Amino acid sequence: MAAWTALLRGINVGGHRLLPMKELITLLEGAGFTKVRSYLQSGNIVFRSPRSTAAPALGNRIGRLVKDAKGFEPAVWVLSLAELSAAVAANPFPEADADPKSLHLYFLSESPASADVEDLHRLKRGKESFKLKERVFYLYTPGGFAGSKLAAQAERLLGDSATARNWRTVNRLLEMAQDL
Repeated sequence: MAAWTALLRGINVGGHRLLPMKELITLLEGAGFTKVRSYLQSGNIVFRSPRSTAAPALGNRIGRLVKDAKGFEPAVWVLSLAELSAAVAANPFPEADADPKSLHLYFLSESPASADVEDLHRLKRGKESFKLKERVFYLYTPGGFAGSKLAAQAERLLGDSATARNWRTVNRLLEMAQDL
């Protein structure tokens, strides 16, 4: 059985689209997933799947399970252990280890064909920096993520849907997936 990480987008934010992690774990276990574990309340799950299914099919399945149980269907990104490990190993900003909230990894649905890199560069402020590597956009914001214009516009300028997690969360999910 393969280890997977699922990143659910837009749940438990501002009192909307509420999905307690215990409930999500129960849903996934009921669907045959094993060793299901959550991290934080924002839709970070690691699990084993009895099938060797492709990640998009697993994401669609999880989204439908949530829709059937809760009435809304979140976007779900599913990463294999190898994909998550590669994203961590490819980090171009090792200085983020000292301040893990300064680095966010945007996991994209696919490699963007028409990213507006010029506008991404124009939005950079201070020491902000970024790097796009295949389906991962690394955004380093040492001055703070919340106030970053680059962070606010990144998904639109990349031209693809994405979900972002900070460096601490990504590393913790990798540890959890490796422990499965």
